[in-house]
Amino acid sequence: MTKSLTHIDSDGTARMVDVGAKAETQRLAIASGIITMTADALEAIRAGNAPKGDVLGTARIAGIMAAKKTSELIPMCHPLPLDAVNIDFRFENNGIRAIATASLTGKTGVEMEAITATSVSLLTIYDMAKALDKGMVIGEIRLIEKRGGKSGVWMAAGTI
Repeated sequence: MTKSLTHIDSDGTARMVDVGAKAETQRLAIASGIITMTADALEAIRAGNAPKGDVLGTARIAGIMAAKKTSELIPMCHPLPLDAVNIDFRFENNGIRAIATASLTGKTGVEMEAITATSVSLLTIYDMAKALDKGMVIGEIRLIEKRGGKSGVWMAAGTI
């Protein structure tokens, strides 16, 4: 038994999924990623001494803005009335981990919004700190958890 593709019609044409008949449920998604950098760059960000100012504050705002614009960036995403988007940062040995949480009550999930928020937060850290370390590496961007909808709760193996 083959499963039909949700974003392709019977003629092979791309389409946006019709969620009109779906029930609204509370939905939440958590995504994470990391940017690694030199010890000097990490310390400057931690101390608030980066040349461009408040790196993490700016990255947090950028991530929230990005989540709200996800449907403008990802072609088949529905525009969603998000209830909340939160971005947290955790200093690690050689970098900063961004953790984005997006939630709403609606007919479709917010996984892409959480992943987009994480990605743009990390890109903003790069932009704000590139004068300190042009060799920073962004990686490990992934969905950590999702809740809601007919599939219920899903958690990634080996989550943070």
